Amino acid sequence: MSRTNLPLSGARLWDSLMEMAKVGGTEKGGSNRQTLTDVDAEGRALLRRWGEAVGLTLTVDRLGNMVFRREGRNPSLPPVAIGSHLDTQPTGGKFDGVLGVLAGLEIMRALHEAGAETEAPLLLINWTNEEGARFSPPMMGSGGAMGVFTEAEILAKTSFDGAVFGEELKRIGWQGTADPTELQKVGHYLELHIEQGKLLEDGGEEVGIVTHALAQSWFEVVVEGEEAHGGSPMAGRRDALMAAAPLITAVEEIARSTVSATGEPGRGTVGVVDIYPSSRNVAPSRAYFTVDLRHGDPDCLARMESALKARAADLAASRGVKIAVTDFWHSPLTPFDPALIQRARDGATARGFKWRDIPTGIGHDAVYMARKVPTVMVFCPCHGGLSHNEAESITPEWATAGMQVLADAAIATARLVSP
Repeated sequence: MSRTNLPLSGARLWDSLMEMAKVGGTEKGGSNRQTLTDVDAEGRALLRRWGEAVGLTLTVDRLGNMVFRREGRNPSLPPVAIGSHLDTQPTGGKFDGVLGVLAGLEIMRALHEAGAETEAPLLLINWTNEEGARFSPPMMGSGGAMGVFTEAEILAKTSFDGAVFGEELKRIGWQGTADPTELQKVGHYLELHIEQGKLLEDGGEEVGIVTHALAQSWFEVVVEGEEAHGGSPMAGRRDALMAAAPLITAVEEIARSTVSATGEPGRGTVGVVDIYPSSRNVAPSRAYFTVDLRHGDPDCLARMESALKARAADLAASRGVKIAVTDFWHSPLTPFDPALIQRARDGATARGFKWRDIPTGIGHDAVYMARKVPTVMVFCPCHGGLSHNEAESITPEWATAGMQVLADAAIATARLVSP
């Protein structure tokens, strides 16, 4: 596959990123455009102006997903979609999500500037609530579109401050009338994102071709013991926290030691810890924590789960406590489309970029899309792997390289027919 000769502008892409970053910009240089807030509405309005300026037709569905369409020579063909999200974490950066949306916009701008036509229609999608920062769970817009969640359950979700998703969507003026599940008819889906890790930067690669999303299993762990005065003898105590501590430590040990045939280790995280009664001079009677296990090999993930539960049983017996490890959520290994993967590889090679295949250990809209639609992701590096942080940083060259590879794969899929 040869690279496209469209007038793609890395400088214009960067200028657009900096302009969008002003919407909800923070004092530390990041962005705070949490979903369904007034600044989210402002960012959406700016994207609408930019899209309509190059002839795109906007449709908004009942979940607030923004879908811009550029007609193809054959409107009956399933469209090729490019997308990501504009919403951010409360202390988010300038690039997470928004890079993928504005890279898609730059492709549309280049096509418009060249007066070019594709055989299949092209879509640009801004998904609602990818981050899940204000309303949980994340990736609601794409999940609702792909049937992972029902429309009713999404609209009924509440935030920590009691706001209701559906009411906020109406309040900011961004609830449309289109059926979100119509997006299951998309022919192909492509997404550009910052890596949110250090593999590309450490390896000196400019582009990552994402081959699959890791399998994930989440658990909730409750350790029940007995409260004891801090001055009581250590012998005979049933301290829930002291039983929980070695199990928490075991999460990292299990992840590092569970290695696939290809040499890939697992990933393990304890993200929430809570103890009761949480008093300075009382040994806790209850400890609660969450466990997030991930692996690129489902068999290895299953072994990690078994190891966690076996370690819990051993600790419960040796320390005289009860430990319950409860399954909370699972996301299967999600492969991306081989043909799209190869198109992205070909584009990166044709442009002379240093690239590598890479998995994503992080959820993205593309992961839900891949359940119904042939999908690929392209990663660009980010400094220090830093993301969900106001200091999140990439170079204009990295952004441009990712956008060019995305464009090559998307245009090859939609088939450029003119000029």
